[in-house]
Amino acid sequence: MDSDEEAGEEYLFKVVIIGDSAVGKSNLLSRYARNEFNMNSKATIGVEFQTQSMDIDGKEVKAQIWDTAGQERFRAVTSAYYRGAVGGLIVYDISRRSTFDSVGRWLDELKTHSDTTVAKMLVGNKCDLENIRDVSVEEGKNLAEAEGLFFMETSALDSTNVIMAFEIVIREIYNNVSRKVLNSESYKAELSVNRVNLMSNGTDGSKKNQHYYSCCSG
Repeated sequence: MDSDEEAGEEYLFKVVIIGDSAVGKSNLLSRYARNEFNMNSKATIGVEFQTQSMDIDGKEVKAQIWDTAGQERFRAVTSAYYRGAVGGLIVYDISRRSTFDSVGRWLDELKTHSDTTVAKMLVGNKCDLENIRDVSVEEGKNLAEAEGLFFMETSALDSTNVIMAFEIVIREIYNNVSRKVLNSESYKAELSVNRVNLMSNGTDGSKKNQHYYSCCSG
């Protein structure tokens, strides 16, 4: 690989946000992409995504972040939604246990439709609703640990941990891809649509256990 040639390339990868209806997926995305929150947001209709740029390892990297377009209300999120995704945020509402109970189904769906390694984070959203919490921080951590996921509690309303959640997923995509490229030169060709540059940041799989954040983590 020619590092001079790589420096001029643009890297784009796809991240999906999944979870039950009304857990705050659209507001997480709008808070991250535009620093906006709509208290009266309606269910998303039609395909929606935002492209965000981020500097990693001195290069501009673009993440195309997709919202489920309201399909989750009908349990009909299509395979096209997942196609090419290399990152995923699985979101539940800490004040509604039923949305936490659905996490396993969403993980299964993501695994079914993914044909590559996906960087995954479990997100307990609406941690501003501490007074009506229905799912403990410990339960979220335990599920994430059992499934090998990153875990973070967020609040799209007051911005808690939102940027950090997306950026950890985006950086983990780099780690996943760099490991694969070391083992397979043909992998770069497989990512012709979602081209990702390599990042060497001295990280390894053990860092996964370091990324547990609750609302109070500061």
